[in-house]
Amino acid sequence: MRAGIQPLVLVVEDEVDLVTLLTYNLEREGFRVLAAYDGEEALLLASEQRPDLVLLDWMLPHLSGIEVCRQLRRGAKTRDIPVIMLTARGEEGDRVRGLDSGADDYVAKPFSTPELLARIKAVLRRTSPSSAGDMLSYADLSMDLGGHRVRRGNRDVHLGPTEFRLLRHFMQHPGRVFSREQLLDIVWGHDVYVEPRTVDVHIRRLRKALNDDTEIDLIRTVRSAGYSLDVQAQA
Repeated sequence: MRAGIQPLVLVVEDEVDLVTLLTYNLEREGFRVLAAYDGEEALLLASEQRPDLVLLDWMLPHLSGIEVCRQLRRGAKTRDIPVIMLTARGEEGDRVRGLDSGADDYVAKPFSTPELLARIKAVLRRTSPSSAGDMLSYADLSMDLGGHRVRRGNRDVHLGPTEFRLLRHFMQHPGRVFSREQLLDIVWGHDVYVEPRTVDVHIRRLRKALNDDTEIDLIRTVRSAGYSLDVQAQA
């Protein structure tokens, strides 16, 4: 998201009336809006236009929202675009599945428009790039905050926006244990409600990206307390 330019939201939804409603409310809040009515069109627009955020319906013709999200995360041009999943499927298992596919947040239908707008703004705040030139390092990890790049040893580590934010916080406070509630406040913000289990899903995704079969797991789970970045405890 470039300074001085209104953020661009790609709305992926096959219900025309809902697209009209979302477009109206987003434009009223100062966003630019693109619309796609199926998954294939969404992938094409995301690659060509590189939106600042994708608002993605689960149930789409031709290609499901889950598969669209997975393909966005695999694409070199689209892997860093934050995704909010919209769906009428409100069960916890469905929420976890949506997050596991690479979504950064999950909003169940019917939703409150003010709540959805708050979640969009919160996701954009936490995924906005930091000042260029800032670097963090811990053990064999290095993080370029301005370039939004992570390396472990000699390999690149590809992270979604939320995992990047989690790792950045851990690298800024190595060895310190943070509870799920603390991580929710720090990474997701105070102004939206997110279930504590969401943290576990993103920690699992972060671990999968950071560790291969020969590497030490740098993320320590502290029973009844939370998580920390701690190489000493894993040695």
